[in-house]
Amino acid sequence: MKYTLGFCYFIAIVLLVSCNRGVKSEDFTTPNSFTSGVEGPATDSVGNIYAVNYQKEGTIGKVTPEGQSSLFIELPDGSIGNGIRFGKQNKMYIADYTNHNVLAVDMNTQNISVFAHLPEANQPNDITISPSGVIYASDPNWKKGTGNIWKIDIDKRFERLEANMGTTNGIEVSPDGKKLYVNESVQQKIWVYDIQNDDSIVNKKLLYSFKDFGLDGMRCDRQGNLYVCRYDKGTVVVLSPRGELLEEVKLQGKKPTNITFSNDFSVFYVTMADRGCIETVKNPIL
Repeated sequence: MKYTLGFCYFIAIVLLVSCNRGVKSEDFTTPNSFTSGVEGPATDSVGNIYAVNYQKEGTIGKVTPEGQSSLFIELPDGSIGNGIRFGKQNKMYIADYTNHNVLAVDMNTQNISVFAHLPEANQPNDITISPSGVIYASDPNWKKGTGNIWKIDIDKRFERLEANMGTTNGIEVSPDGKKLYVNESVQQKIWVYDIQNDDSIVNKKLLYSFKDFGLDGMRCDRQGNLYVCRYDKGTVVVLSPRGELLEEVKLQGKKPTNITFSNDFSVFYVTMADRGCIETVKNPIL
């Protein structure tokens, strides 16, 4: 039997919806326990989740694996965090967009220091860390609809890797450290680069292009699949490393800002700007 392209597309959509039919998000924290600026989420070695703007701007909240929320730290000098990542030596790194910094937090002492100051950046927005310890930061200019990518090495030297992109936002390094993914929120595109031995990026390619809604934070699972927050659509899309659409999970809210996983990747956690909370989803891929 011969099938038309349109029929095959219809079947693919039916299968995708059927696959996602039993997946539901649940509240991990109480709605409005975070502000509408809730962002960042990152998971520590024992499964605690951290996110920015707990109860008020300029804070970091801590949520236990059981869902118990508390204030972890207050950021100094008018700093407001966005992306959070954990590096080596028990350090938390925070993109401080108001003061153009990447902050470092000693998780043992809760001491906060400026790891790098990026005066030329619009705003360090989201960050990711490679296996070598290099930090990559997205840097959008929302008014102009443009953006940059920055690299910050372990010696705190920073370099602009690419300028005049679209509104760079979500950013992620593949588990093997060989690929860098960067999305452009307004332009609705995800780009992938090869990471060289010197941590530079080359061979820019379009991984996926959407036709509607915005893009925000992204994370890879241990297999290298990319989970993308669809801002205003209220979903998380899962793409394979080759750019194949594997799954789309519907959330309760409409404005997911970022995502992190449990340490075994069986669950993911999504910060929700319109609900001021974190939602949790049993991972349908793993």
